[in-house]
Amino acid sequence: MFHAPAPLPALDALYDIEALRMLESRAMAVLEDAYEPMRRAGQSAWRESLRHWPDAQRLLVVCGPGNNGGDGYMFARHAHQSGRWVVVMRLSDQPPNGPLARRAHDEYIATGGTLAPFDAQLPEVDLVVDALFGIGLTRAPERPTAALIEAINRQSAPVLALDVPSGVDANRGATPGAAVIATRTLEFIARKAGLRTGAALDHVGVLELADLALPTGIFAGVASFAEALALDDLTRWLRPRPRDSHKGHHGRVLCVGGDHGHGGAILLATEAALRSGAGLVDVVTRAPHVPALLARVPEAMAHAVADDATRLPDGLLEAASVIAIGPGLGQGDCARSWLLQALLSGKPLVLDADALNLLASQPQALPPDTVSTPHPGEAARLLGVAPAHVQSDRYAAALALCEDFGGVMVLKGAGSIIAAPGRVPRVVIAGNPGMAVGGMGDVLSGVIAALRAQGLDGFDAASCGALLHAAAGDAAAGEGGERGLLPSDLMPWLRRLSNPEARA
Repeated sequence: MFHAPAPLPALDALYDIEALRMLESRAMAVLEDAYEPMRRAGQSAWRESLRHWPDAQRLLVVCGPGNNGGDGYMFARHAHQSGRWVVVMRLSDQPPNGPLARRAHDEYIATGGTLAPFDAQLPEVDLVVDALFGIGLTRAPERPTAALIEAINRQSAPVLALDVPSGVDANRGATPGAAVIATRTLEFIARKAGLRTGAALDHVGVLELADLALPTGIFAGVASFAEALALDDLTRWLRPRPRDSHKGHHGRVLCVGGDHGHGGAILLATEAALRSGAGLVDVVTRAPHVPALLARVPEAMAHAVADDATRLPDGLLEAASVIAIGPGLGQGDCARSWLLQALLSGKPLVLDADALNLLASQPQALPPDTVSTPHPGEAARLLGVAPAHVQSDRYAAALALCEDFGGVMVLKGAGSIIAAPGRVPRVVIAGNPGMAVGGMGDVLSGVIAALRAQGLDGFDAASCGALLHAAAGDAAAGEGGERGLLPSDLMPWLRRLSNPEARA
């Protein structure tokens, strides 16, 4: 009888701790020896160290009491048997908790391996291997463990973290206390959702996966928690245009904003929309900003409004394919009236900046498929919490925003998260610290609005737009570095990256 092959896990699938524990349990059940996954993890880690640090002769392996510590003991046994100088350091003289980790510990000792307690000092070594906690720790490490982690971070040797840098929450990406700063992290079995957003990004270093050659059938029926988006994913949405195209085929964006003193914000959103492929872009802004706008972007169709104009110019809402409102909008009576007109227009919307601040002051459900792009501070105002609460669990915050307001949410920041009701969240694997500068969010608004105008639904426009924006930031930073990167530096790269066939 023919049997269909077991499904492979998607390359972009990210899992939470609950799913990971199920996968581990299934792996041990289908293999003849439950110890085999730990054996393979230790071997994979040893090979990883040989690939990246082949000359390392003095190795320190820091082992915890659970199965992550067992992986460390397996690594240490391979290192010892290869002739390296290796010592295992642990916080307690007690053996590991479980039978598998205890077996790995005993095998290491049987080969003549060395154990040492932590006494506030670490030996000088060529490589440190972190095998303290893995996915098992979701709270701040206690004082003795925190001291060990801080000692690891003070020393100068590279650090290889096994599965998860100790102290990083593999679900949330948060670091509630001390956390290992790894040079590289070798994940086992599957990729972790929490290692790709927020504070985790300052701790994981370079991420690699060792799938341990486990049967792919263990993934059947195990839902991923999130989906990773990387540069190559742009081709999912950005395809060559038909030869028989004209500007009307590519949508008309209406950008609304730029109150006095904030004309640059709406200018950046406008130029980004054009550079991301919108066919036509109208702009509503204050009259003093129009000359600078047209000098910079003569392709835009500018509409000046008086200081007391509470109505948007006639015909613009009706003509628009999508409305981007918020960059430099202000929070006065005119801004509030314009936002209400946009919300009632029935047109697809992209909300940013002051539009979100106005929404926070007067919460209401958003029209379906509206895309909102809050940074952590704006998200905190919308949810009525502190920004630190948002950052402590960025996935939960994005989902809470969707629940409270509806529509699509792009929670900006390191590892931007895109969430929508009934959809698996997406996280952007691109972007850099140079993008932490005023105006970058205005560019993102224009990018998403342009993609929405070109026919993508809200979730895909937000996903593609956040990825395109981050990738353009990386490309621009590659030209001259991250520090001093400006939003306007992204403009030529938006055009290049919007045409994957041209860069292929």
